[in-house]
Amino acid sequence: MKIGRINLGEQPLFLAPMEDVTDPSFRFICKEFGADMMYTEFVSSDGLIRDCKKALNKLVIYDYEKPVGIQIYGHIPEAMVDAAQMAEKAVELAGGAGADLIDINFGCPVNKIAGRGAGSGMMKYPDKMIEITEAVVKTVKLPVTVKTRLGWDENSKIIVELAERLQDIGIAALTIHGRTRCQMYKGEADWTLIGEVKKNPRMKIPIIGNGDITDGPSAKKAFNNYGVDGIMIGRASFGHPWIFKEIKYYLEHGEEMPPLTVQEKVELAKRHFAKSIEIKGERVGVLEMRRHLSCYFKGLPNFKETRLKLVTENDPNQVLTLLDYIAASQTSIC
Repeated sequence: MKIGRINLGEQPLFLAPMEDVTDPSFRFICKEFGADMMYTEFVSSDGLIRDCKKALNKLVIYDYEKPVGIQIYGHIPEAMVDAAQMAEKAVELAGGAGADLIDINFGCPVNKIAGRGAGSGMMKYPDKMIEITEAVVKTVKLPVTVKTRLGWDENSKIIVELAERLQDIGIAALTIHGRTRCQMYKGEADWTLIGEVKKNPRMKIPIIGNGDITDGPSAKKAFNNYGVDGIMIGRASFGHPWIFKEIKYYLEHGEEMPPLTVQEKVELAKRHFAKSIEIKGERVGVLEMRRHLSCYFKGLPNFKETRLKLVTENDPNQVLTLLDYIAASQTSIC
């Protein structure tokens, strides 16, 4: 599979952009476990053009995570064009690298984004979606991709026609989440329409499927039954970044990979923790790792007290001591 000149090989696995999750330290770990293509947290076009520090920080790309895309969202065509230009030019000042593509988010369903017409809110306004996308495609030299949903609701599943229109204005790949905006993340993802887009003889660009990919069997079903070129993994990677390795193992061997031991998870948590501090500094690095550390050890017996300490401790050395304690005291596999 190729996006522009980016060769991703056969059956590539994509890390979905997730706000407050897919920061550079998490992307570092996911890449280590086999993610073939990754995306930044989604970046507000309004925030970029206002020079918002939080938005600008999301443009920082490191060599270790390539290939990587910067995902932008918004509902004002001029702001989206300006944001795409900024994303294309963004280079990490300490010697990092620029993005490999620009991805436009027409899929986020949360009210504060969709409610003002951005993200999947754009499913109500397909003509405007096309206008914005075409303007961005014509402005930047990087490949432009789109992530979207099936439609706004059950009565407006427009993805088959929409995919053709997006392809016709020059996008390089399309990611489809198998739910409508109104479904949010409820119910099961409907892959049948994703399959229809892929089987459409007019479609020539890669189609990436997203929704309810949680393990090797669900990934294999997506590839075999619906013919997608790649699959994107979102929520199932949170607290479980080794899912990329597990899926690749299953696709190759047809059986589940042996689960990680507690000790292996501790070593993983330490690497993630060190990278978070390296990139964000001690204070922020510790604070932002709490959500990850809490999830790495879900299911351990008698863990409540240790978990509370792990997510309230501010001293990085004490966090490492707690991780060593987990490795020494837990012998079960979660």
